[in-house]
Amino acid sequence: MTDVVLTAVLGVLGGVVLTVLLLLARRLARGATDLGSDAERAALTALHHASLAAPHLRAGLAGPDVVKAARHLRVLLGSAAVAIVDADGTLSFDGPSDGLESAAVRIAEQVTASGRRQVFPSPGGDDDLEGVGAPILVDGRAIGAVVAFAAPVRASLVRAAEEVADWCAAQVELGELESSRTQLAEAELRSLRAQISPHFIYNALTAIASFIHTDPVRARDLVLEFADFTRYSFRRQGEFTTLAEELGSIHSYLELERARFGDRLRVTLQIAPETLATVIPFLSVQPLVENAVRHGLEPGEGGGEIRIASRDDGTHTEITVEDDGIGMDPEGLRELLTAGAEGLHIGLRNVDTRLRQLYGTDGGLVVETNTGAGTLVRMRVPKSQPLHDPDND
Repeated sequence: MTDVVLTAVLGVLGGVVLTVLLLLARRLARGATDLGSDAERAALTALHHASLAAPHLRAGLAGPDVVKAARHLRVLLGSAAVAIVDADGTLSFDGPSDGLESAAVRIAEQVTASGRRQVFPSPGGDDDLEGVGAPILVDGRAIGAVVAFAAPVRASLVRAAEEVADWCAAQVELGELESSRTQLAEAELRSLRAQISPHFIYNALTAIASFIHTDPVRARDLVLEFADFTRYSFRRQGEFTTLAEELGSIHSYLELERARFGDRLRVTLQIAPETLATVIPFLSVQPLVENAVRHGLEPGEGGGEIRIASRDDGTHTEITVEDDGIGMDPEGLRELLTAGAEGLHIGLRNVDTRLRQLYGTDGGLVVETNTGAGTLVRMRVPKSQPLHDPDND
């Protein structure tokens, strides 16, 4: 790989890596004779090593696998040795030692303090390895440095080391973003659980208590339903489940609510059997059912009906929860879903937020409602979600 090609490749890593990699990989699949020029083959090699290094940087510069990233970056830079050093001096090194680890830490300290790339000539003469260090900057703050050693350090390597440092910073930021999204999803789940616990648990226990003397068998059955519901709702593992498992929890929930409402609560299920194995976000349908009971039927004296349905919609499973209760003002609903207001219907908002995080802006809830006209909530979940296997979640 020539220095000129390497520098050019690193200069465009931020924006066109994926496109170029896909195009070149397609050529590779057609056979080595169709790889094109030497420059294209060099670009493919560089991009290949960059893609292999990327996952090992997502946990931060002090992560346990950063040394694997250093190994790929040494090949990418074509240098004798490469070190990635975080701001606390944690070293990930690849290449012949010969005392270079301590030199890398010293170089990184100076580069991190100055916030600029620097070249460090070898004190042993022209035949010894020289070093170049470039700061890894995140939000304008140096969190570490990339240090490369070569004999000699050419201008192209200086530029390439700086580009690699910027690329490393982008990978760290992507890792932090993914961590933030995970934490947000966990916070939304905690919010849903907190919403369920005080209101529902009090009502469920009150209903169970009312049957202890008059119908002890019914009371015992309700205790078992309550245990099943709480075990599912407050389980610790996994952000995903199947529609069948969630419907099992919904059955327990509705049995407990029927103990309060009696014949005033009617439930209709229209579940396509082929949709039961669909992977869905944990606690995504149950809050919709609870919302229908609490805010659709409970305020009215006559109760009403809840209809839960699912159908195979080609690439997606469509799930609907509908009630014939008091409904909502459409404008108030719009403000609820867009402004993030607290209070009533918070479960509806949390589910909508989680769906959009997982499936994009078009993956949120679709709500049809009006005052006095009931509410229908629709969600569409992709049938193929290989990264969201509840067994491995």
